Amino acid sequence: MNSFRELIVWQKSMDFVTEVYNVTKDFPKEEQFGLSAQMRRAAVSIPSNISEGYGRKSQGDFGRFLAYSIGSDYELQTQIEVSRNIGFLESEKCSLLIERLEEIARMLKSLKSKIK
Repeated sequence: MNSFRELIVWQKSMDFVTEVYNVTKDFPKEEQFGLSAQMRRAAVSIPSNISEGYGRKSQGDFGRFLAYSIGSDYELQTQIEVSRNIGFLESEKCSLLIERLEEIARMLKSLKSKIK
């Protein structure tokens, strides 16, 4: 593999960042610096940590940064559920987003286990 860009999990997490930005743009304006910003940071953190870990050129570092990505994935799952609970997201949309994040988390865990 010549680049982190070849990793399907990186590609899927990049697509998910766009989805989070699209979803949160409809949040109330008072959430611009609250939950919306926090969700965007967590979403961006997933592919960012994949690429940073890959760039470190050590399996140990890569595994550690994949663990950070997994943590951001779970953080974002929680934030999506909070968004549903307070009425910012419909239950169906919430379920679809969480399903995609669970797939990304499985892929990250699989990649992490393969690089050990």
